[in-house]
Amino acid sequence: MKAVAVTQRVSVVPAYGERRDCLDQAWTKFLTACGLLPVLLPNVTEAALALCAGAGIAGLVLTGGNDLAALGGDAPERDAVEMALLDWAEPRGLPVLGVCRGMQLIQQRFAIPLRRVEDHVTQRQVIQIDGKPTEVNSYHRFAAVDSRPPLEVWAVAGDGVVKAIRHSSRPITGIMWHPERCAPYSPADVALFRRIFEVD
Repeated sequence: MKAVAVTQRVSVVPAYGERRDCLDQAWTKFLTACGLLPVLLPNVTEAALALCAGAGIAGLVLTGGNDLAALGGDAPERDAVEMALLDWAEPRGLPVLGVCRGMQLIQQRFAIPLRRVEDHVTQRQVIQIDGKPTEVNSYHRFAAVDSRPPLEVWAVAGDGVVKAIRHSSRPITGIMWHPERCAPYSPADVALFRRIFEVD
């Protein structure tokens, strides 16, 4: 299986005075179903970059959780780690797939304005993916309602909220739904991950 670097959320635990890195086990199950081996990254920039450099990483998955610090989130160290990972992946031509918060981070990187949106926390939502109505889940409070080059929109909700983007010339993709939370997994989502990370 191809190894992909996977970012983790920061969970703040006041009772212990700890800031914990954590990831839903569903991610490991989903990625292995896609033929990918997840390498979980800490939210410490130097350690995350060293792990990527030494682990034969074939790509990067930016997962959900934690609002961006610019939107009031409480995990600025995660923002710093993920921006550094994008700096590391881009010149190497490695594929990057951002999910929910991960897509928002990509949009932030390319100066796409994000704002609070309503009615986008639901287990079922019909959106247009490449012009076709498709049911997905949705668990976000912030989003963009437009885009500009080099990011292209390929999925959109009925209210105009952007649900998926791709870079016009680099292997950078973002989706606003959570494929790991589907049971069973959507064949289209599995195919998307396999295509992006070039799993045979």
